[in-house]
Amino acid sequence: MHYYDYLVVGAGLFGAVFAREMKLHSKSVLVIDKRGNIAGNIYTENIEKIHVHKYGAHIFHTNSKIAWDYVNQFASFNRFTNSPIANYRGEIYSLPFNMYTFNKIWGVITPEQAKAKIESQRKSSGIKTPSNLEEQAISLVGVDIYEKLIKGYTEKQWGRPCCELPAEIIKRLPVRFTYDNNYFNALYQGIPDNGYTEIIKNMLDGIEVKLNCDYLENKSELESVAEKIIFTGNIDAYFDYRLGALEYRTVNFETEILNDTDNFQGNAVVNYTDKDTPFTRIIEHKHFYPGLETSSTVVTREYSAEFTRGDEPYYPINNAKNTALYEKYRDLSRNIPNVIFGGRLGEYKYYDMDTVILRALELAQKES
Repeated sequence: MHYYDYLVVGAGLFGAVFAREMKLHSKSVLVIDKRGNIAGNIYTENIEKIHVHKYGAHIFHTNSKIAWDYVNQFASFNRFTNSPIANYRGEIYSLPFNMYTFNKIWGVITPEQAKAKIESQRKSSGIKTPSNLEEQAISLVGVDIYEKLIKGYTEKQWGRPCCELPAEIIKRLPVRFTYDNNYFNALYQGIPDNGYTEIIKNMLDGIEVKLNCDYLENKSELESVAEKIIFTGNIDAYFDYRLGALEYRTVNFETEILNDTDNFQGNAVVNYTDKDTPFTRIIEHKHFYPGLETSSTVVTREYSAEFTRGDEPYYPINNAKNTALYEKYRDLSRNIPNVIFGGRLGEYKYYDMDTVILRALELAQKES
């Protein structure tokens, strides 16, 4: 007997957007999540009057007015602009790579000088068509910046040599021949004033939600409660890894409340780019909220690690091997017409938040 039109597995952004849209179309929806809280990886909690990003920094940015207008229905956003910095053995550099970076590395003043320096180092490396991340990075910013600001950080982040990683990973990295410190080239950017959890709470208003409920552990009971299932978990886990396990990177978070200072590092995000520092970056959460005054501060150190079952998967490793395996799982999923796989884990792809929203809206439109 079907009690609901839709069972949504996962109370994160994809699941919440889809559930809300279906409710607006008078569909009955049950949302479940194995965690004890809604909002998935964008969950924020209030610590010392600061909205702490529990599962890593999330800055909403988009060029889509549809996505921006949609999310602004559920919260007001501040004016935060993402301007991270890099710490290489105590030396501070600007991110994204821009004229400040080029000046400090090489002493160049003009964009023409910076471009000439990069081209000279690219030619000296003998790179014509980049075939991996290392070659792509050197082609973009030269050897010096690659060695100081990319190589160590990237190999910590992915747990693999840069020469074994696909070039596509680094293509997301902005390189600017201006003095613009804004990391994102987006029309709209900001962070919700009251944290991301409020957004998901407002999306799920009036929708039945059951937490601490693991779908895979209760599959036989739950698969019959709805006409259709929206599954936002790991697609390989859904099929009990019958074709093999997809690879991910996970992140371990070490959060600390500092009562003896109100400003630890002077910036929201500082990347540690040398290979010897064990963490990849430090987040100081209060700086996500410009003008916030508190007597203490909260910082989080992030340690990238290889994913094993039981960990939280954060970054799919979209190399040729994993892409081929995902395609096989996607073929399997097409044989189950009442289950739809969505979101980062369901589609095994790293999506920014705006893309997650747009894909959930697209699915909802097809279903309505």
